[in-house]
Amino acid sequence: MVSHKKNYQAKLFAPFAVLGICTEEDWLTEIDYLPIDTPLQAPRTLLAKEVCAQLQAYMADPKFIFDLSLHISGTVHQRRVWQKIQEIPSGQTTSYAEIAAVIHSAPRAVGRACGANKIPIIIPCHRIIAKNGGLGGFMNASEGSPLEIKRWLLKHESI
Repeated sequence: MVSHKKNYQAKLFAPFAVLGICTEEDWLTEIDYLPIDTPLQAPRTLLAKEVCAQLQAYMADPKFIFDLSLHISGTVHQRRVWQKIQEIPSGQTTSYAEIAAVIHSAPRAVGRACGANKIPIIIPCHRIIAKNGGLGGFMNASEGSPLEIKRWLLKHESI
């Protein structure tokens, strides 16, 4: 969970958190999981309104395909991981080790890249699980509310 101090263009209710939406010009730059009791905020820009509409469409239909311009800043390795993650269809998972093998990396490095993802749900790092079929981590956590969010998202997509 993140501080409320950022300049969000919208704060949207989701069943597991309030989603803090950050945009710059024509780009979605960040989605934060805020505490469920965070006050909601109507979209301040047309792009924020579109991001909210697409996130709501995903909440209604986990097979919804996002069509947003993303500003993805990260290392070359992180961007390679995030690209592979975006190729995983809703309702499917893969392991950190499988992603690592494809991009010639290590599972822990893939996990760190997942933890650095600033656009969750759209870049669905929740679809990456441990090699043994366990949940793995989420948002750089191995317990607590981040894992509850990951469980919710995976259950939502398994319908």
